[in-house]
Amino acid sequence: MIVLALYVGLFIASALIMRMPFRKRSDFTARKTVTFGDESAITSDRSASVISVLVIFLIWGAFTGSKLVPVHMPGPFTGEMRFDYGVTNDAGQQGIANVRVNVGHGVETPLAPPAGSGPAQDDVATVEPARTVLIRPMENDPAADSPGFRIVSVDGQAIAPGQTVAVSGGKVTLTGRGGFSVRPDSGWLIEPTWLPAPEAVVARFFQIARDGYQNTSLWTHLGLSLMRVIGGFLAGAMIGIPLGYAMGLSSWFRGWFDPIVEFMRPVPPLALIPLVIIWFGIGEAGKIVLLFLAALWIMTIAARSGVSGIRLSKILAAFSLGASRWQILRHVIVPNSLPDIFTGARMAMGVCWGTVVAAELVAAQAGAGMMIISASKFQMTDVVVMGIILIGIIGYGIDMLMRLAERWLVPWKGRG
Repeated sequence: MIVLALYVGLFIASALIMRMPFRKRSDFTARKTVTFGDESAITSDRSASVISVLVIFLIWGAFTGSKLVPVHMPGPFTGEMRFDYGVTNDAGQQGIANVRVNVGHGVETPLAPPAGSGPAQDDVATVEPARTVLIRPMENDPAADSPGFRIVSVDGQAIAPGQTVAVSGGKVTLTGRGGFSVRPDSGWLIEPTWLPAPEAVVARFFQIARDGYQNTSLWTHLGLSLMRVIGGFLAGAMIGIPLGYAMGLSSWFRGWFDPIVEFMRPVPPLALIPLVIIWFGIGEAGKIVLLFLAALWIMTIAARSGVSGIRLSKILAAFSLGASRWQILRHVIVPNSLPDIFTGARMAMGVCWGTVVAAELVAAQAGAGMMIISASKFQMTDVVVMGIILIGIIGYGIDMLMRLAERWLVPWKGRG
């Protein structure tokens, strides 16, 4: 919630600073609205894109203590925690003892205080920042063996087994056996085990780019994942596009295949992994088939939607000019359906990239997904984050290439 609130706050602040809601444009697109059905009515503001990336980087660095950002969130408590606890027994005997906990990296345990004559004696301990230490105060309390001996308060606050009270520098929980579970305040910084700093991820990238990962170069990992995704996508497009055209042009084809397509469309590719293993084994064929199924239904629906969305007036005009069915298919149906097909292709590639990690769960020896999964088993979070970022960058690059291809091959998109 803190991260979300900070992100929303920075978004609003940057929007106000850049005066995005109030900037006026003088070109033709400024006069258009999204109700016209033309996606060019709203174009991406590049300055907002740059600021968005910088904000994400700033938040990432601030919550991981990165040296690359000027501000950091409050870190975990370090120093000496002190609190006292009160004890009593059935005989009405009462006493108070103190507990000192040194919190820090590599700090020494404080010297134990001299033994006293009261029913409870002081205790000392050492703990790493943001970690928990268990203290057993009854082990050195002289009256611990007396009937009904128990701890009743911490820093003057009543406490019972299972309850937690706040003390200076952290929290103390009384366990069922009369021990203290002491946890210093962890602050807002995220531990590297959960999320490493940006410079740690960059350093790991250069190290793996130089030495490889598990005896395989980084580029081989990425190349194999890319080849699997492209192979599965192309197979899905080669079958899905003709099937979509057939469903859009023939009521028989649509009636026959519509239940199958609509049944399989919401089924996630992950649910198909057991069947893929049984039917195609754990080799490359199984991975390609899984990616093929991830792309097939998207491409089928995109092609069907492109054909169904063609204006009837265009087809009638072509017929009136003497065009044959083949000419109508070639010069009217295919050109007008290409925008929807390209949109479906971009979606299918995104789904395939999201599925490649699951596909490489099937006994893969190399690949970006395999690298991420293997690193997660050893809590190498920097490798996991690096792999996720590389998959995102490659996926974004593929999407940009497909957009350029769409502009080149379908220049009439959005022009009626």
